[in-house]
Amino acid sequence: MFAESDVRQMVRDVLADLLATPAGASRPPASSEVEEGQVPDVTAVSTKDEFHVPNPANRTAYLEAKQKTVARLGVGRAGPRYNTWSMLHFRADHATAQDAVFTDLDDSLVKAQGFVAGQTLCQSKDEFLTRPDRGRLLDDETKALFSRELPHGGQVTLMVGDGLSSSAFVNIPDIVPAIKQGLKGYGIDVGPVPYVKYCRVGAMDDLGALVGSEVVCLLIGERPGLATGESMSAYMAYRPNAERPESWRTVVSNIYSGGTPPAEAGAHVATLIKRILDKKTSGVELGL
Repeated sequence: MFAESDVRQMVRDVLADLLATPAGASRPPASSEVEEGQVPDVTAVSTKDEFHVPNPANRTAYLEAKQKTVARLGVGRAGPRYNTWSMLHFRADHATAQDAVFTDLDDSLVKAQGFVAGQTLCQSKDEFLTRPDRGRLLDDETKALFSRELPHGGQVTLMVGDGLSSSAFVNIPDIVPAIKQGLKGYGIDVGPVPYVKYCRVGAMDDLGALVGSEVVCLLIGERPGLATGESMSAYMAYRPNAERPESWRTVVSNIYSGGTPPAEAGAHVATLIKRILDKKTSGVELGL
């Protein structure tokens, strides 16, 4: 029988060998060394800072290129496969994306923002993912609530939906005030903000038909990828309804700390909303 200390030492040796960095490659920081047989947190190192190409012809140029993109450049290989460190980082990012899709947003976060909360016809996350059509329609209870609580016939209705990434809600505390402030500068006030659970983009059409606003702007979580699970999009449309084509929507995407920062995106969205109101059209016809 091996003593527990011997087993731990063997685990350390094996993991250290698996995570060994080739010559010329970037090593993870000292804080991520194998400890007590645990694999280090690979997400503590950005993919922009990782570099696993042995003997590069121009290391400096390669690292400069990596700073301009979140694409997986310069990953390490063991024969035809990724090396262990690169594969672990891939799996960790994939897990983050899955969590963003499958995790429901905490109701307390919605309440903290003071939103008027409702939902679509979907009754569960599984139904939301398998029945996009039901995610485009508000349920009857939500329609009644929104009819009571939201202004009708106004210029702008700003709405929020979870979409395909509950993690994207992290942008809301910055982008919503930025949009409101930008619109206020144009003399446009925004009323109470509705939040829609299990929301697809098409839900903005159902809301638009219900409240009769000139412009509806939906802030919704994007389908996550391996770069981030927090990206958000802003969809805007002039007098949206179910008869409008997808090309009727104006979109600002990639809103998150590593893309367009939410406060900056909010100012831009406010400008676009004002242009939509002035032109009385949206989407491809807006001519951006």
